[in-house]
Amino acid sequence: MIRRAVLCCCALALLVASGVQAHDFWIDPSSFRPAPGQRVLVRLRVGQKFKGDPVPRDPSLLRRFSVFSGMKGGAAGGETPIPGVAGAEPAGFATVSAPGLNLITYASGRSAVELDGAKFNTYLADEGLETIAAQRTRKGQSAAPAKEVFSRYAKSFLAVGGAGGPGYDRVLGLTLELVPEKDPTALAPLPGTELPVRLLYLGKPLAGALVAAFTRDQPDARVTARTDAAGRARLRLDHPGVWLVKAVHMIPAPAESGADWESFWASLTFETVKSS
Repeated sequence: MIRRAVLCCCALALLVASGVQAHDFWIDPSSFRPAPGQRVLVRLRVGQKFKGDPVPRDPSLLRRFSVFSGMKGGAAGGETPIPGVAGAEPAGFATVSAPGLNLITYASGRSAVELDGAKFNTYLADEGLETIAAQRTRKGQSAAPAKEVFSRYAKSFLAVGGAGGPGYDRVLGLTLELVPEKDPTALAPLPGTELPVRLLYLGKPLAGALVAAFTRDQPDARVTARTDAAGRARLRLDHPGVWLVKAVHMIPAPAESGADWESFWASLTFETVKSS
């Protein structure tokens, strides 16, 4: 038991270190279309281009890790905490009993990283955070290292019994939250197919943020859009598959954090319908 605990701690430390270079974080369930009553392994992943390392369950970081069923009309449905074993992978297990759309969500506490100036500037460019880069330039800090604290807010949609349903636009009150305005599990992507999404920060529309989407089998075919004044963006999803949608928001960090910047990471994962 002691040896296992040591190994888990080492794995977590390595994941934190790798997270410096690979911030994307998502939920990777064992099935996006499970049968009613099926037990779903709920894996957490961190990486790039939809290729990631497993993230073991870390109770010190967990703020919310639940599955929602009975998503009808966005009304109050059952929220059930996802059980699991500390330090274990997969991070949890969910039994989905209600047919139709079910939703898994994860929210973390803060983690801290420090990057040298060049790597931080590249990261800002990759995530569409030009306003932060401009602030650093104005302050003469472009070459300076940056201390950052970050938190993660992930959602994953399951079409239990093979079908989605209402409730896809339910707002869960996450600090940074991507909210689809169509059922993503019911999309059958063809050229011109679009998924409208809203991006909310502290419950309010976030304008000017970069939203990106890509599939597991074609991660380099990235689709991007900027949110408008209402926090809305339209993503052209032109091929079927398992999709990851992501967005990042960054602000100056509060003094008590000991960091320069604070970032919030939102993601959605889902599987579309195969085109006929």
